Amino acid sequence: MTTPLTFTSYVRADGVSVLVATGEVDLSNSADFAAATDAALAGAAGRLLVDLRGVEYLDSAGLNELLIRAGRLEIVAGTLLAPLLTISGITELTTVYGLTGGGPTGVVAPWAAEPPA
Repeated sequence: MTTPLTFTSYVRADGVSVLVATGEVDLSNSADFAAATDAALAGAAGRLLVDLRGVEYLDSAGLNELLIRAGRLEIVAGTLLAPLLTISGITELTTVYGLTGGGPTGVVAPWAAEPPA
């Protein structure tokens, strides 16, 4: 069964806009993912930090939405999505935090642990 896709967006105390996605991103909900990303981008003062640590599955439709917006995003991911994000080349287009290995993709993002209550 597909894990429902949910979003939380907030602005950190330092002014960075964050969009947290949780669940599975696929063809059936990639338009929702795009709409949530665009809405968060519209309110962002700078680049949007997209937190994908809670995403269990990301297909080519979801990846495409990230690639389209790569110039305006930074991504937080974990080792589950690391192969996909690396092979896709998105790590060459934007900063991706949380991947294993060296270089800029291997550092820990300075993000808030939880959105404000």
